[in-house]
Amino acid sequence: MAQRHLDPAVPGSGPDGRPGTTGTHPVTGHATAEPPHRAPRSRTGEPAPCAPVPAEALADYLRAQATEFLRALRLYRAPAATGADEAPQDPADAPLALRRAARRISGTLHTYLPVLDADWSEEMRPELAWLSGTLALEHAHAARLDRLLRALHRLSGTPAEVPAPAHPAARRPAAAPAGPATATLPAPPGRGLTVGAAKAAALLDRRLTLARTRAHSTALQALGSSRFHAVADKVALLASEVPLRPGAATADLRPLAGAAADRLADAVAALPPFTGGHPYHAEALAHGLSPDPAPHPQDAPWHQVRLLLRLHRYAHEVVAGHGTPGDGGRAAGEALDRHRDAAEAAAEAAQAARTPRIAPATAYALGVLHADQRHEVEAARYAFRHDWRQHPGVPR
Repeated sequence: MAQRHLDPAVPGSGPDGRPGTTGTHPVTGHATAEPPHRAPRSRTGEPAPCAPVPAEALADYLRAQATEFLRALRLYRAPAATGADEAPQDPADAPLALRRAARRISGTLHTYLPVLDADWSEEMRPELAWLSGTLALEHAHAARLDRLLRALHRLSGTPAEVPAPAHPAARRPAAAPAGPATATLPAPPGRGLTVGAAKAAALLDRRLTLARTRAHSTALQALGSSRFHAVADKVALLASEVPLRPGAATADLRPLAGAAADRLADAVAALPPFTGGHPYHAEALAHGLSPDPAPHPQDAPWHQVRLLLRLHRYAHEVVAGHGTPGDGGRAAGEALDRHRDAAEAAAEAAQAARTPRIAPATAYALGVLHADQRHEVEAARYAFRHDWRQHPGVPR
């Protein structure tokens, strides 16, 4: 299975598109139109602030994220070493905090590149994206297995006994990932299911547990590598000094944040319209079990919108003040997260169905599971479009 690069902070350029794209309502089938891009307004409807935002706000934000990165790194290396004024923290939170800080730093460097040292930014961004993606893989495999097993139980009408996936990749060095957070993991994972669904659950469990173990080992190797130590050293320098371009101190950050919002609006306007009269249609299965293992062709622009929405949210956090996270379309972002998760779960079910010499009942259960996850993909798209139509203006 191809490795997923989770949460890359620097996506490719968004697809071209113009506001006003027409489509079809997913339930009624009636023609609809995407609202055109509007003047910058907050999600509450209030006009965007007019005061210039100086480059010092960017420097403050980057220093704050670098400090969060270093705090997470200290927790990972010495989980028992907490200050007298600090509450005890779970070491399992360290990789999540590292990922979060790395994503924000890299995405911010991408958006505000014109006011930063270009060579330094271009060197930092891919390294931070590598780190974030590497640390995300173990959690992604665990969450995908949890999602698929729960879906199998739901489709079979049996109570799910699947534990919540373990926290992403910040365990102390070990040969394999630690056990689940609870003791309710069924043995075998398909207990209570029909024969075909139970065998499908066992197959998915073997595949994704193996992938998770490998991702865990990869994350441990990455966190002990010279490449990671070089990234950590550069982030440590960033915590004290942000390399701005000469003359950038007087720059206004609002146009750069507005450009991120425009890229998002253009990408949303260019999304493929609905082609069926229902939230789910047969075209979603066209490539599901074909010999070509490539993702469904309509998924890519939606994944691109998700990345652009994340970049826009980080850009808004800078201009709003690093202590005040922006809304940035939170409901829309959650819908796009569900879209990504369901699309990748469907791809995993389809890939498992290609396993040689599996029983017909197992293949049938995996096919039903694939169709169910494609239903979830379409439902997430509908939820995103609904939220976007309710709040077409995005904060800047």
